Parts: sequence; C-alpha cells; structure tokens
Amino acid sequence: MGNDECKPVLVSRRIEAPAADIFKLLADPERHPEFDGSEMLRPGASNKVIVGVGDVFVTKMYFAAMGDYEMHNRIVVFEPDRCIAWEPGNPELARNGSRWRFDLAPDGPNATVVTETYDCTDSPQEVRDAVDNGNAWLTGMTKTLERLAMRCATL
Repeated sequence: MGNDECKPVLVSRRIEAPAADIFKLLADPERHPEFDGSEMLRPGASNKVIVGVGDVFVTKMYFAAMGDYEMHNRIVVFEPDRCIAWEPGNPELARNGSRWRFDLAPDGPNATVVTETYDCTDSPQEVRDAVDNGNAWLTGMTKTLERLAMRCATL
C-alpha cells in the first residue's frame, strides 16, 4: 500500500467547556494520563506545561507487546485555545512519521468541538501496518474525548 492510500483518522466531540479550559489540559502533559483513552499512558514523567512549537514532553507508556517505554514528543503546532499537535519519537527524537493533533472550535460561549486526529501518512509501511493506518486508534481516541469531557465537567 502506498502513502496515498493512508489517510488521517479523526474523532470529534462537543464538550461543554470553553476552548481555553480544554486547551489548558492539553498543554499540560502531566494531565494526559487522566484522559488517555488508549490506557497506554502512565503517570510519572516530569514535564513542564507546553508553551510553544519546539517544546518536547515525555510520556511514560506501556503496551503489552513492548512493555514499559518512553516517547519523546516534539510540539509541531501550538495555537493557544485552537490547536496543539506533536510528533512522537524515541529518546533520541527520531520520528516515526506520525502526528497527534487536537483542534478546538468554539461552539457557543461555553462549549467546544474538539477533534483529535492521528496521522501516519508519512510513517514507514511497518508503522502504518502496525496501527492499521491509524484505524487501530479510533476506539482509544473516542474514549480520550469522552474522558476529556468528563474531566472538563469537574473543572
């Protein structure tokens, strides 16, 4: 399969919270395990709040086939209250061609449509195969937005 056959996958949800409140959670890597729907993120990485493109944050991860590992994520898009995206890689910051992105679109004064996107179109074939062109993440992405909505309800 060529890259032209692989398209980004995305999930959207309307969340009853202002975009600024949601963005604050997304920009704080320490909070990510609270709403991670993949259940792969683990607490314990020491990170500062993200403030711009080029920042790097670490995620402690667990996957049965790999055990415990870390990902080093470089911020590639940072638009406060609108969009944040990162590219994961190993500790040497070698990228695998994938990208995670959250877009926030205000929907009234106290609600936001949040869209999470996973894009592996620039990944090697073995990465695309391993995640079924991103389709393997759709259930986890849906759960992430559900948990993010629940977290926002307690703010």
